[in-house]
Parts: sequence; C-alpha cells; structure tokens
Amino acid sequence: MAYEPGSTAHLEQVISHVIAPSFLLGAVASFISLLFTRLTSILDRLRSLNAAPDEGHPLSSVKIDLPRLKRRARLVNRAIYLSVCSGVAAALLIIVAFASAYLGYEHIWGAAILFIVALGFLCAALVVLASEVRISLTEYDHH
Repeated sequence: MAYEPGSTAHLEQVISHVIAPSFLLGAVASFISLLFTRLTSILDRLRSLNAAPDEGHPLSSVKIDLPRLKRRARLVNRAIYLSVCSGVAAALLIIVAFASAYLGYEHIWGAAILFIVALGFLCAALVVLASEVRISLTEYDHH
C-alpha cells in the first residue's frame, strides 16, 4: 500500500522498513566485537613469539609461525574494515529513509540499494573471516 510521502502513515511505513537494517546494525556491531577479540588473540600470540629469543627458548622453534600469524591478522583486520563498511551502509540506509520521509520523498529504492550494499559488505567480511578460520589452527597453536 502506497502512502502519501511526508504523511504520518508514510513515517510509520519508514519506521517499519528500518527495523531490519536496525537489527543488521546490531548484528554487525556484535560481529565486529567478535573480530576484535580474534585480532587481539592473534596479536598477543605474535607479541609472545616476537619476544622469544631466536634460540634456546621453548618458543624459538615456533617462530616459524610468524608469517601465518601476520597473514591471519591482516585477514581479520580486512574483515573488520568490511564489517565497518557494512555498518556505515546500514546506518546510512536508516538516515536516508528518515530524511526521505521528512522531505516527502519515496525511500524504497534508495533503501533497497543501501541494504544490498550493507549485506554485500557483510558477506565479504564473512568470506574473509572464513579464509582466516581456514588457516587459523596448526600444530604451532598447541605449544
């Protein structure tokens, strides 16, 4: 059902349409928190290996794992960046929807495009995280 742009009914419609992007924004925030936890763990492991002497220390033999850990850190950092882009797109979607209602414009097509963009960034972040997960566990992680 189409509503007159700028009417109260149109504003109610906008509010109902931004519920999904609002949930997406919350999910993205939780996902970023998970990614930061992973990145912190990787960086702690990198620091402990870098602090170990090259020879004569129990961790010296696993220093060979440094390039893999650096790659994991880069992948998680990229996933964080893509997730932030997803959150920005979702927030812009909400802003555009309300600004359109305020100005009396139809918001559906702009909202749809921004929702696709937000989900695209989130999907890309998930793919990058899958790459990181794939290389995350080796025999070096058991020392």
